[in-house]
Amino acid sequence: MWQLIRPHAGLLFIGILLTIPVGAMEAAVAAFLRPYVDRVILGKDMLVSALIPVLIVAFTGLQSALTFLTSYINDWVGNRTASAVKRQLFHKLLTLDAAFFDGMDTGKVFMRFGHDADVAFTNLINNGKFFLIRLFSSIGLAGVLIYNAPSLAVIALLVGAVAFFPLRMVREKIRTMTTKNEYSGAAATVFYNETTLGNRTLIAYGLQQQQESRFNRLMDDMLRISTRIAGHSNWISPAMHFIVSIGLAFVLAFGGWLVSSGRMTGGSFASFIAALLLLYTPFKGIGNNLTAIQSALLAIERIREIMHLEPKIPNVLVCDAKPLVITTGIYFRNVHFAYNPRQPVLRGINFTIPAGKTVGIVGNSGSGKSSLVQLLARLYDVTGGSIEIDGQDIRKIPLADLRRSMALVFQDNFLFSGTIRENIRLGNPDASEADFQHAVAAAYLQEFIKTLPDQLDTEVGERGVLLSGGQKQRIAIARAILRDAPIVILDEATSALDNQSAAIVQKALDNLTRNKTVLIVAHRLFAIGKVDFIVALKDGQIAESGTEEELLQMPNGIYAQLHRAQFADGRTSAACN
Repeated sequence: MWQLIRPHAGLLFIGILLTIPVGAMEAAVAAFLRPYVDRVILGKDMLVSALIPVLIVAFTGLQSALTFLTSYINDWVGNRTASAVKRQLFHKLLTLDAAFFDGMDTGKVFMRFGHDADVAFTNLINNGKFFLIRLFSSIGLAGVLIYNAPSLAVIALLVGAVAFFPLRMVREKIRTMTTKNEYSGAAATVFYNETTLGNRTLIAYGLQQQQESRFNRLMDDMLRISTRIAGHSNWISPAMHFIVSIGLAFVLAFGGWLVSSGRMTGGSFASFIAALLLLYTPFKGIGNNLTAIQSALLAIERIREIMHLEPKIPNVLVCDAKPLVITTGIYFRNVHFAYNPRQPVLRGINFTIPAGKTVGIVGNSGSGKSSLVQLLARLYDVTGGSIEIDGQDIRKIPLADLRRSMALVFQDNFLFSGTIRENIRLGNPDASEADFQHAVAAAYLQEFIKTLPDQLDTEVGERGVLLSGGQKQRIAIARAILRDAPIVILDEATSALDNQSAAIVQKALDNLTRNKTVLIVAHRLFAIGKVDFIVALKDGQIAESGTEEELLQMPNGIYAQLHRAQFADGRTSAACN
């Protein structure tokens, strides 16, 4: 907490100091009752009769002004601290690797990287202010109690201490259920996200009722949890209220006897009762404050965990690093990989891609094709063996340099909300306008762009929802062309397209891969185009490798079987291109 609040520590300290007079002034009204009753009501002192109401108004006015000031300061500090924490958390989010996102849905990301910062600092600072004011108010009121009747004060304060026992009884239960409730809220966010982004699938398959049923089950779970939280937290205040009422009843009975026996003045008793009521009143609503504080502490704990996360892909720092240039080639040396240690994905992969050559990676679904190229980009790290560029292990190359040397085109390329121009320029924000226009032309985007009212400045919508698959793919290719990286990775770049779109995209890919070192992952063989050699995977191992002609000479081989299945009329993949 201190590390996060320290930039505003001075102002926060002022806010804390202001809670002292704000809290202590609550005791002033109770203290004024003693001279008012003794000297005005009983003694008929007209000077005191005029003075005390003025003092009460003055003290209350000052207390109100200080309350506003401390609330404003606390909100100011809380909002700025929450904003700063969100910035830090978002920075951390950008440094985490693919493995982190594999196990994190959008709801949890939103909760842990956005919502937690608001809950942590808003709830903690506001409720912290409440408890500080109550603390200093209690000290002042306790002083009034002791001043008026020490013996009664001991009884009243002991009863007040006993009233806090219900808090200890339910604190851990509320903590556990609050955690469940917040994660259920994160799951609800996922439903909203999936319903928005997957609306076409829901409509096309008529899944609205099924989606609603799933959502309703989640709402039932959330309602059950929130009801249990309410059940555990809401009885605290009545229980505390009942306990303090016992103390109040005893004080009234014993105090009445003290007044009637002449051992205590009426003014002292009135002042004592007023102070006691002011002291006990906050107990009635403390259960709600406890739940809010518990949520804030849980959020801070989650923030602390995130701040201490380290990427599983370690980076190396090299001073004066030079741009990566491939002169000899890329080497896969006995590569092993597994997302889960008990389920190996790649086993003993060995092959070389000479600089400037193109290799096609083929195989059935689940054979490890995409995993192989993701390892090259270090989206994941090998669990055994090594991948080298010009004899240098890629784990010893700074991540920024390694990835700057690569342009990737995936099957489902992500387009960010914004314009076509902005999405293409992500490949190289510093590129000249001439290079930008060349990338647009090389990706065969010009004809399509001319049909748009705002042309390159047309909004693509969230995830490019306003564009067709082929259009999105060509924008991604233009982005990759603008990057002008020596290594190009195509991961099923045309598998989701129809034949006409795939043909146009393939021409754009030819422009992208010219004079580059290229890895093409493809299930549809015509998509690999003209390659220098082919690596066929099966169950995470290289089943065969060689040129297309060599592999077609193996009638029972993986590639020959795929070729026969996809080109039943006997045409070769080259003919289809």
